[in-house]
Amino acid sequence: MTLSGPISLHGGHSGEFCCHARDGLADIIARYIHMGFRQVGITEHIPPVHETFLYPEEIEQGLTVDFMYQRFARYFAAVRQLQAEMADRIRIFAGMETEAFTGYLPHVRHLVAEFSPDYLVGSVHHVADICFDYSPQTYEAAVRACGSVKDLYLAYFDRQFEMIDAVRPFVVGHFDLVRIHDPDYAARVLHPEIAAKIDRNLDLIKDLNLVMDLNLRPLTRSEAEPYPTRSILEKIRSREIPMVPGDDSHGVAQAGNHVETGIRLLEQMGFDLYWPVPRLLEIK
Repeated sequence: MTLSGPISLHGGHSGEFCCHARDGLADIIARYIHMGFRQVGITEHIPPVHETFLYPEEIEQGLTVDFMYQRFARYFAAVRQLQAEMADRIRIFAGMETEAFTGYLPHVRHLVAEFSPDYLVGSVHHVADICFDYSPQTYEAAVRACGSVKDLYLAYFDRQFEMIDAVRPFVVGHFDLVRIHDPDYAARVLHPEIAAKIDRNLDLIKDLNLVMDLNLRPLTRSEAEPYPTRSILEKIRSREIPMVPGDDSHGVAQAGNHVETGIRLLEQMGFDLYWPVPRLLEIK
């Protein structure tokens, strides 16, 4: 069985359950229905395993690891309820977006056992336990911790390889997120050492029969192209790895953004527009 038509399998972050998002989850799903989506994946961020990994806005609000865990439990209760209530209008897949900071693997195992998500999006936002995509300043801190921008890329793709191999996420999220604050990323990903790690990671994704996220959030920020960049998309296409759009939305106004653009891009490049149904794979 496959899925077709407008779809996002990475996004649906809401202000109810994510401090850097807006609006209610029900309103976001109603927006997808209004836009003609027959299916959507909702993938809230997992709670942190330690106070070290709280975002600045969460610290400012006085939030704790325990509060974040309880809020995540409320998220799963809410998405399951909406899944049932809206079943005649839209097929909702209840997922979660993983992290890859210190201690993440037993934490993800526990969350999967506790909440039984329909599928996982596997993401890397941290290198050297620094959330490099949070701001240009944290990106520079990660660069300093690694030694250079090139070394940040190498460390990122090594951590991503470990995450993919251990977590076996159905969707590999924003594959080249490490480029976020690098104006020279198009040339950087062609550096022989970096390209070798990209190839290695793509080969693992292919071997495990995973799906990749055509992450459209950069287009919402008026950037030139989605994640991954064109040269990596061509490598993915040559391996015949499925790619599925993800709006990575953080509110009603972003829900479904640029999905049709993403589907046209995939069609132009010769990707299959029938996508596997999300499922939960066994974690190592």
